[in-house]
Amino acid sequence: MSEDRSTDNAAVPATGDAADAPETVAVTDTETPGRRRLTTLLIIAAVLFGLDLLTKCLAVAYIDPDDPVPIIGDFARLDLVRNPGAAFSMATGMTWLLTLIAAAVVVGVIRIGRTLRSLWWAIGLGMVLGGAMGNLVDRIFRSPGPLQGHVVDFVAIGWWPVFNVADSAIVCGAILLVALTIFGFEPDGTRSGRKHTEDTA
Repeated sequence: MSEDRSTDNAAVPATGDAADAPETVAVTDTETPGRRRLTTLLIIAAVLFGLDLLTKCLAVAYIDPDDPVPIIGDFARLDLVRNPGAAFSMATGMTWLLTLIAAAVVVGVIRIGRTLRSLWWAIGLGMVLGGAMGNLVDRIFRSPGPLQGHVVDFVAIGWWPVFNVADSAIVCGAILLVALTIFGFEPDGTRSGRKHTEDTA
């Protein structure tokens, strides 16, 4: 009798484990990639934000606005400029609106990042987020006042308008995201062309 009972008791947990195992694996496979991509996005954004803040502080401390520092003759130089507008000195009279747009971009990127499965999308959005945060801090905390702050630009190359690390991050991140969209790479890690082919098959 004791042998029969031990056999029955051993069989019941085995059946329960076998039934529960697929559900545990499915949840882990679904959630883990999303957390990884969001972490990647936030790390990239934090690094770029810190680099932008550091370089702006150094530029304000060591560059005289009336005396640009030449790097490669007149082609590349460090030229301190306070920019009330957007890139290319556009919308100079709408600083408050640009501040609200930057804040909306930060919130939107973080919300999208929570559902990401694509590493490249995480990189692109991380660059945009880091740049948006860098310029947003200027607009909130720098003179002449909250929501009216002028962004610190200091890198001048050729005919290109003076820019900073945040501007570079936003532009490069946006170019990467546009390229991913054109070539069909989706935020969920799939590729639109392949997905369509698999669905058709």
